[in-house]
Amino acid sequence: MNYTSLKTYHFLIIFFLTMMVTAQSNLIDLVNSYSADKRALNKFYTHSESEEYYQRFMTLYANWQNKMEALDFDALNQQEKVDYLLLKNLIEKETYFFNLDYIAFKEVASVSDFAKDIVPFIKERRRGKKPDAQALAKILHDASSKIDAEIKTLNEQLFKDWLMAEKASKVIVSFQKSLEEAYSFYCGYDPSFTWWVEKPFEHISAKLSEYANLLKENYSKTSIKDDGSGIIGKPIGREALIESLNFEFIPYTPEQMIKTAENQFNWCKEEMIKASKDLGYGTDWKAALEHVKNTYVPAGEQPQVITDLYNQSVDFIEARDLITFPELAKETWGMIMMTPERQKVNPFFTGGWEISISYPTQDMSEADKLMSMRGNNPNFSRATVQHELLPGHNLQYFMNARHKSYRNAFDTPFWMEGWALYWEINLWNKEFPQTPEQKLGMLFWRIHRCARIIFSLKYHLGDMTPQQCIDMLVNEVGHEYANAEAEVRRSFATSYTPPLYQMAYMTGGLQFYALRNEMLEKGWTEKQFHDRVLQENMMPIELLRSLIQDLPLKKNHKTHWKFSTEFK
Repeated sequence: MNYTSLKTYHFLIIFFLTMMVTAQSNLIDLVNSYSADKRALNKFYTHSESEEYYQRFMTLYANWQNKMEALDFDALNQQEKVDYLLLKNLIEKETYFFNLDYIAFKEVASVSDFAKDIVPFIKERRRGKKPDAQALAKILHDASSKIDAEIKTLNEQLFKDWLMAEKASKVIVSFQKSLEEAYSFYCGYDPSFTWWVEKPFEHISAKLSEYANLLKENYSKTSIKDDGSGIIGKPIGREALIESLNFEFIPYTPEQMIKTAENQFNWCKEEMIKASKDLGYGTDWKAALEHVKNTYVPAGEQPQVITDLYNQSVDFIEARDLITFPELAKETWGMIMMTPERQKVNPFFTGGWEISISYPTQDMSEADKLMSMRGNNPNFSRATVQHELLPGHNLQYFMNARHKSYRNAFDTPFWMEGWALYWEINLWNKEFPQTPEQKLGMLFWRIHRCARIIFSLKYHLGDMTPQQCIDMLVNEVGHEYANAEAEVRRSFATSYTPPLYQMAYMTGGLQFYALRNEMLEKGWTEKQFHDRVLQENMMPIELLRSLIQDLPLKKNHKTHWKFSTEFK
């Protein structure tokens, strides 16, 4: 082969590989349509705790399952097959959890029986039908009397647990908001409506607030809502955990994942003891950790620490040519200061398009100020600045906005948090931490992610309470108490973290690392692997593996990739 032919051959190979990477899917509109359908229905059916709402969404999910079944899977290319499985999985996951919500609704729906004659008014308001104001006023008056009767007999009909009581309260709150919205549409615009309905509405609105508050506390006291920590969560149980793992294409039981985390935890502890000995503290790793916590910088200097750590990690990665950092991504990341309110549930800085710095403000108590500074010392932050910025979340956001952005619908923490955690593992293995203090700082976060798997799964299995989770983070990981409490509150008492979120960091990191090793064995460079991951956008790692390795896929694909060596 002469030089010209060889050059042409190489060009064709590169062109073919590029086309494989950038090939578009013909299912993009289908994915976008599903998301748009849900948005449209949620905007229209705002009375979310009602039989009408649940029935309408059950129809939506059934219709979409029929659409997916009708597609010719075998005729799709690899990108399309992956999109098919992603969408099918999303529909099945949302249907499963929606059904659980519907079951919970039906158990308590009778608390709103008094409202059956008011519901037509709420529905007809959507099309602006003029109501019979005098008749509606009487309906509202009669409904208020029925609520009074229900309130008088509440103590005779306790719910079996606080979860049912809270769901019942939500049913009333949802109805109250819908009634208020319908009332506000006419009041002040329709003189007859305002004259007849204003006072009856004010009366029933007050009764609804009273009723909702009483329902929330109307449960058997044998049902423990608060273990003393003040953190109220909702354990989902083993069956829902297993279903959740299947939806994330994780082929292990909760117990197996806990075992994996415990083994990782023990490895971290051994490494912490090594670093402790290097610092002269022997096997007293807690004393060594105290030494590292006290390396915090004075108030006002934390932003410069973040910038310095960012530059160190980027320089380290670029010197080894591990990934492509677009110049615009390096140019446009920013930083903000986290509000004191948000620090109550998130004591450490977070990231995305910008890095949000968690550090004390003047209004905090002296004890809280010190805990915040100690918990965000430069050595602890060494593992997390790159996690939040480049090559972590900031770069993920940057690339997701530019590559297959329709796959944002398949958001999964195993991809988002797993990728950022994977870089902590990768940089540790490449000796990014040099001093014992730096090693302890990175190990602190790594052992923390192991603990997250253990305490979050055990909590949802019913084996740990929030207070026990706090104690574990303080005694076994080395957290400041206030930071541990905020971490557990964030895990269980906010909408920010779904049940598998906390286990997704380390688990996703292990998945990415296993996939990296497979690709290196196939002759890829690390840079090729890292760049390709970010060009495909979000998805469960097992499907990413099938995509980039061009593995056979079936229409009813089930999880099977044993990424953990402990269970091969």
